Amino acid sequence: MLWEKLGIVYAPTGELMSAKTHAMVPTPFLLDEDTIRVFVTLCDANMIGRPGFVDVDARNPLRILRIEESPLLDVGAPGNFDDHGLITCSVTRGPNGRLFLYYAGFELCQTIRYRLLTGVAVSDDNGETFRRVRETAALERSEDERYFRGGPFVIFESGVFKMWYVAGSEWEEIDGKQMPVYELRYLESSNGVDWGPRGETVLPITEPDEHGFGRPWVTKQGDGSYSLFYSVRRRSLRAYRMGYATSADGRQWDRKDGELGLDVTPGSFDSEGIMYAAAISAHGKTWCFYNGNGFGKEGFAVAKLVSS
Repeated sequence: MLWEKLGIVYAPTGELMSAKTHAMVPTPFLLDEDTIRVFVTLCDANMIGRPGFVDVDARNPLRILRIEESPLLDVGAPGNFDDHGLITCSVTRGPNGRLFLYYAGFELCQTIRYRLLTGVAVSDDNGETFRRVRETAALERSEDERYFRGGPFVIFESGVFKMWYVAGSEWEEIDGKQMPVYELRYLESSNGVDWGPRGETVLPITEPDEHGFGRPWVTKQGDGSYSLFYSVRRRSLRAYRMGYATSADGRQWDRKDGELGLDVTPGSFDSEGIMYAAAISAHGKTWCFYNGNGFGKEGFAVAKLVSS
């Protein structure tokens, strides 16, 4: 693939206490034919994230139409799985036009750094406001997925909610710091809220330099096949790089990381790391939103697909 990097779309103004820094994990959703709503996680001074959104022109995503930095959801109550921040990962339209927002909730721990579980909120006003379906996690920790059940990406297809997410039960020390270890798994649900205790492994860690994958992003192609955009966490770099894979059924993936064509740019905001790719098509063009250094410290950017 050949992409043209267009640059940073948005970074927080710093005017709100809840949106001082970062614009993490851009999550585009085609709100209508003219508008791509990019849900994004904004952080306060303590790096606690809350979701907001940026509306951009579907024909020119560098043109901002509206910014909502006020939190769509606040952190959970003390002791809840999301009491130390939320990261929006996926928004999909379900039955009756209802929007389902899936997020990763952070819970700080003592003997490990944190747990990362999945929550769900819904909107009945086309994404203007959201409410939690319940205070507990939709993907609660289980025997096989004790520490990580996060990074959810969900589509509603043929009456079934399909989720790709990261899962694991292990930490390892890298250069004196505890780092998470997780792979990509898959689950299905009839209502988008109730899921099983363990997913099917669809993308395992196979390379010795890898220890985890970032938020997956799945697109459906015209021939019925699937494309997967994801981030690869590498030990040697201590940073993310992009990954890409294809599949006939969304479960058996053929990794083609070298074909994606999106990598770091020396001297730029993405010189050290590049991650959280999210591709969306509108009006015959395909855009990819993503983060650079520091998990979106300088905002989120967009690239245009030139050729596939």
